[in-house]
Amino acid sequence: MSLLATADGIEALVAGASSGIGLALVEQLLQSGFAGSPIVRVHALARSVNRSPALSSLQDRVGPRLRRWAVDLADPTAIDRFGRALHSEGARPNLICHAAAVLHDGDMQPERSVVQLDPAHLQRALMVNAVAPVLMARALWPLLRGRGPLLLTALSARVGSIGDNRLGGWYAYRASKAALNQLYRTLSIELARVNPQACCLLLHPGTVDTPLSRPFQAGVKPNRLFAAERAAAQLLRLLQGVGTQDNGRFLAWDGSEVPW
Repeated sequence: MSLLATADGIEALVAGASSGIGLALVEQLLQSGFAGSPIVRVHALARSVNRSPALSSLQDRVGPRLRRWAVDLADPTAIDRFGRALHSEGARPNLICHAAAVLHDGDMQPERSVVQLDPAHLQRALMVNAVAPVLMARALWPLLRGRGPLLLTALSARVGSIGDNRLGGWYAYRASKAALNQLYRTLSIELARVNPQACCLLLHPGTVDTPLSRPFQAGVKPNRLFAAERAAAQLLRLLQGVGTQDNGRFLAWDGSEVPW
């Protein structure tokens, strides 16, 4: 039985919702619900959320069941401000997924050698990929602790696994995802103390056909390259089967354990 099966309504929050997996999660939650229950509302967060044609079209179809928030997830002040605003609205999300990430952006590219490592790019990767998800949890903390069944997730990546690193390269992205793994693992321990009905875990969605991965798909087998819609469906199917016993785990889309 799903962890949220006994929840009094499911209210979701997706950070990084304007495109890719985040957008697909929003669309599928609103269309199909979760664990047999309808979604009361989805809070969709992104810096450019109001400039997303897909979200605008979705808003026209579902009305107030979708709440769009323009939040710069690289700005700690903006994250804190959002947390206060959400609390003041009386929202109580119990299904939360942080899907925002950066791998390349403008002149920021994955490094093949340590000599290509740029401190500014490393700091940006750490902020967006590792710090922002845990700052979001901090901003939502009054809504998370001691409040009943809760699923809190963040999208990590297998390349963030230290034990699985055999190829090297991609210094900033690997380090940022490894940092996210440690931060969320630590968060899961604290969250269990204040909310024994919570599950906080990390998810590896596989290689997904999005702008983030598109320049680096040449070596990916066709059957291992997922459309965003398929990736979102696989993650939601996985999440419907997790419980408090899975708190603190790092799982791949197929339910297998990813080494730290």
